[in-house]
Amino acid sequence: MRLFVAALLFLLAALLFPFRPVGAGARTEKLPSGRESLDPVSSLSLITAYHGDGATETISRASRTDQGGGIKEIVPLNYKGRYEKWKKEFLATEAGRAEWDSYTHNPDFTLTIEVSGTNSKGGTTGKYKWNAAGQLIAATITLGTQIDEGFPNPIYFPVMSSLTVPEVTYRMGNNVLAAAKIAHEFGHVLRTSRVDATLYQRQTQLIPLYNKIFLSNGRNADDPRLLDLTKQIGGTPVEIWEDREYWGETNAMRYLRDRFADDGLRCALFSRIKYSIDLYARPYEERFKEIAGSSGRGNCGWQ
Repeated sequence: MRLFVAALLFLLAALLFPFRPVGAGARTEKLPSGRESLDPVSSLSLITAYHGDGATETISRASRTDQGGGIKEIVPLNYKGRYEKWKKEFLATEAGRAEWDSYTHNPDFTLTIEVSGTNSKGGTTGKYKWNAAGQLIAATITLGTQIDEGFPNPIYFPVMSSLTVPEVTYRMGNNVLAAAKIAHEFGHVLRTSRVDATLYQRQTQLIPLYNKIFLSNGRNADDPRLLDLTKQIGGTPVEIWEDREYWGETNAMRYLRDRFADDGLRCALFSRIKYSIDLYARPYEERFKEIAGSSGRGNCGWQ
């Protein structure tokens, strides 16, 4: 019931106060979607609202504690009960089980999952570590103590925010939201393992410099220094962040695809996802469309 009321409040707020980027009048980055673009400051604030300080990570080096592989769960005793419920919900799906098992039985990769009250309703993934050959060998997922509450914004989180659909929240309960957040973080690990390590680390090092210059130059994205940094890191910070978040969201969508056996509920959910993607993430539609059509039960209106 608590989640249902929260969903109604979220929908009412969206109707009464449609989203507008903060920082009106600032020079902004032009995104390929053609939608109203966000500057790095506005973009980062939307991401950190869910990810917390983990949205701006540091680079870690491999250590002896990363040897042995598998999944290491660090959960305070007083949160163990709720964590096990979230984990059970995540593992109730084929997608969730396959991902969990892939890390459990990988002797060359250590995935640490911890629960912390620092960012209670969000999650973050970081502390990535690579070996000398550039292979990702460790990562840490940090889950908040109340991830079964709080819906992220639909701009960067079109899948998780779609769980505000009343039919879904009323019938599925809070643990589905928590499991979707877990799936989103697993998506970050998967994606990072597939990208070029040198480029990822360069982005981690130079994005803070980009933001510092941007804030000191009157928010002028055409500054030659920023254009040079864009070439070095393979895009603007906004483009890099949105690409990463949408990969996390595709993984959350895989979990929800498997979780909803009822076609009516699944299509209600997927229609809401498509609505948000049409508004905010049109250039990335194909990665979501592929998942919508992979259920074997119809694509719920995705063309």
